[in-house]
Amino acid sequence: MTHQEKLLNSSCMAPATVPASIDTKHAAELFHALSDAIRLDVVVLLLDGERCVCELMDELGLAQSRLSWHLKTLSDAGIITGRREGRWNYYSLNADVLGEARGLLESLKPRRRLAVRANCCD
Repeated sequence: MTHQEKLLNSSCMAPATVPASIDTKHAAELFHALSDAIRLDVVVLLLDGERCVCELMDELGLAQSRLSWHLKTLSDAGIITGRREGRWNYYSLNADVLGEARGLLESLKPRRRLAVRANCCD
């Protein structure tokens, strides 16, 4: 199963909630946070539950400073949450926000096909 299939089929995600209207600024922030391969790898790793930043560094082969940048982007978008225990930070997914992103995608599906008007551009 690919990372994308695992992410889409995850039981970790809240059910899709289709918004009545789209907050495009918020949607852009969410999708920007998910538009990077490293950040998607972090999300996939967190599908199995909370992880320490040291585990994420080892799994991804990233320096702490580079990983921190990506974790901040995901955190700012609300996709992950972090907690501190001693000198380590632990991160987990926010299923509600992932469900919200899924709902936004659902709301972007065309509702119906419009008939082509022959004279619209004359």
